[in-house]
Amino acid sequence: METSSSTNRILPVTSIRSGSGKEVDPEVYCYAVQVVNAFMIGNPAISNDWVLVDAGTPGSGEKILQAAEERFGPDHRLQAIVLTHGHFDHIGGIAEILDRFPVLVYAHPAEFPYLTGKENYPDPDVTVEGGMVAKLSKLFPIEAIDISEHLKELPADHSVPPMPGWRWIHTPGHTPGHVSLFREQGRFLLAGDAFITVKQDSLYKVLMQKKEVHGPPVYLTTDWRAAWESVVKLADLEPNAAATGHGKPMHGAELAKGLVELADHFPARAVPEHGKFVDSTD
Repeated sequence: METSSSTNRILPVTSIRSGSGKEVDPEVYCYAVQVVNAFMIGNPAISNDWVLVDAGTPGSGEKILQAAEERFGPDHRLQAIVLTHGHFDHIGGIAEILDRFPVLVYAHPAEFPYLTGKENYPDPDVTVEGGMVAKLSKLFPIEAIDISEHLKELPADHSVPPMPGWRWIHTPGHTPGHVSLFREQGRFLLAGDAFITVKQDSLYKVLMQKKEVHGPPVYLTTDWRAAWESVVKLADLEPNAAATGHGKPMHGAELAKGLVELADHFPARAVPEHGKFVDSTD
């Protein structure tokens, strides 16, 4: 598959978790690729069929498939890909994966312009209040990719066809078509970047993966009012466990306390004091 720079430009930062995987639920496996998480949905004790939620950083496709082989066996069968959104660190390995497994890719229709080659994401805000990663964000690709032949809208009934028992929730703010995924059994939440569990603009916290409930990455979040409403919506679900696009999975009281506090104090806890996207929301 022909790729754009959003899938072939290597990310200049990493973390101590890169290349490691963790089962956070019998059905949910979190695989860390540099500074982002990709999720394999499926229980290898039952079947070697699996679904990928988000596709890692540029150049990570083969690593994700190798990790899938280790988890599900050499005859593993990828059934579909579900995207929480289309930023480069969530679609970076998708071209390599689709070359091997030409499956359907599900996403929210508001994200389609960035997945069909029609519109680039806004440039990252290097002026935003934040740490070193915010400054490095000028190196991050924002070009649209074109996976039109594979792309399919998530159903209007909020089901996730390749993931029985899960439903999708529109959680815009970080991007217009951002979605989170929720499974009632175990009250398990895949939040994408609607909120994350590491302060993503801090280079030290990204490298060391210091765990805390935090708002979405400041340098690429374009609508802070919608982002707050999305966090409130997710807090109202009262999840028992959550895995996010960046940072370590969280459970129980630590998650509950952090998420409620983020929802209640979002402007102070998550919204930067200045930045082009902050000013455009006011």
